[in-house]
Amino acid sequence: MSVSLLGLETEYGIVREDLENSDPVEESMKLLKACPRKSVFGKWAYSQENSHLDMRGFKVGSLAQDEEEDAFCAEDRKRPYSYMDMKCDRVLTNGARFYNDHTHPEYSTPECRSVLSLVAHDVAGEHIVAECVALRNQELKGKPLQVFKNNTDYSGHSYGTHDNYLIPRETPFEDLVKGLLPFLVTRQLYAGAGKVGSENAATQNFQGLQLAQRSDFIETALSIETMTNRPLINTRDEPHAVSSWYRRLHLILGDANMSAYATALKVGNTSLVLSLIADGEKFSELELADPVADVLKVSLDRTAILKRKNGATITALEIQEAYLETAEKSFTEKDCEQDWILVEWKKTLNELRHSPEKLSDRIDWAIKEKLFAEFMQSEGIGWDDPLLKSLDLEYHNLNSDRGLYRGLQQEGDVFSLLSEEEIARAVESPPVGTRAQIRGQAVAQGAENIKSIHWTGVEFANGEILDLTGVIGPEEVEEILNSNKQLA
Repeated sequence: MSVSLLGLETEYGIVREDLENSDPVEESMKLLKACPRKSVFGKWAYSQENSHLDMRGFKVGSLAQDEEEDAFCAEDRKRPYSYMDMKCDRVLTNGARFYNDHTHPEYSTPECRSVLSLVAHDVAGEHIVAECVALRNQELKGKPLQVFKNNTDYSGHSYGTHDNYLIPRETPFEDLVKGLLPFLVTRQLYAGAGKVGSENAATQNFQGLQLAQRSDFIETALSIETMTNRPLINTRDEPHAVSSWYRRLHLILGDANMSAYATALKVGNTSLVLSLIADGEKFSELELADPVADVLKVSLDRTAILKRKNGATITALEIQEAYLETAEKSFTEKDCEQDWILVEWKKTLNELRHSPEKLSDRIDWAIKEKLFAEFMQSEGIGWDDPLLKSLDLEYHNLNSDRGLYRGLQQEGDVFSLLSEEEIARAVESPPVGTRAQIRGQAVAQGAENIKSIHWTGVEFANGEILDLTGVIGPEEVEEILNSNKQLA
């Protein structure tokens, strides 16, 4: 496969229910400070960040997020904390980064080489965040703090779940865009987390269940921005690797899935499609006339007819079936994980076509559809009842006593992709054979000896620097582990 490393970033919704106007910055900080896990705290190397380079070949002078950052900073100067205090950055022994992204706690998985490893680390993040919530609530002597793995607060705010893929720079960016857009528009058929109603101005009177939460907030095909003018494909050119060799494709249109199976399909299928494009597949017959509008169109109606650039029409399901057919020809019986992805992709699309009700144990929007339909029938209410939006939020609650998805898990009503042992291992340990293994081992063996840390390196207090920019595979990892005294 052409995808070298995978990663997921999840911003969590946070609220104090005992306060009329809770401060998410303050609450996120206190949540991070409650984290009991061994970590390097407050030493993230922000000097290594560069978010202003664009994949289209230019550098932007400023971003909308810079202005928002300035506004936050102006407000934050009134607080008795430094910038680094508020960030509360933690790098954990499993190689992940856990920090305060201003108004949200954010968990960034370590870099992974396989889809199932990534999914395990994503779920590990849920467990670590939930652990911190429980400890913080002990301090508060109750359970007023609630945290949600979702993408909207139903007050017009959307926060992100970003999937990341390290891919060859030699793949022309134009080929990437043309080949990927139809796939991204339609992968919400199985990757959407479901959403009651709509917050998009054009469809705010919609009553029912959308496929996806982020579809309300997608405004353009390409953009370097992430907080405004949100794109189907983010064009930030920040690979966190050797820039002449790699791009990091940073996708911000996806939903936060409670179902690990849905996460695996989302990331696995995207990885296969990226590999097809790198191998020269064009998918020109699938290009859509208006992909941005089609994102919301499909979310509102999964059977919607879409117009192609060539004038013909096509459905979202037919687009996904075309990608699957090409992937089967290229990847069948070459790799066990790829075979699993292909089998499950095909099974899911077949059930979408013939019996979508069968998806209600593993695809988030379908789980919600069944759950909410049963509730509406028992209570004699319709989609317009505001109670359903509250239930939608509670589906994503990490609290095991309140979260609806957590309740379904406990009852055995949803598919379990991962064992408890796999999740526990990902909570503690980094994925083997990636630079995250080096980062995690450095934290585990000598967090107090680390001066600064980043995706691309570790600087120790004695002046030694580990440059991980070119570390992609097991060979480079093994060489560093064998030769570096700090990690011996």
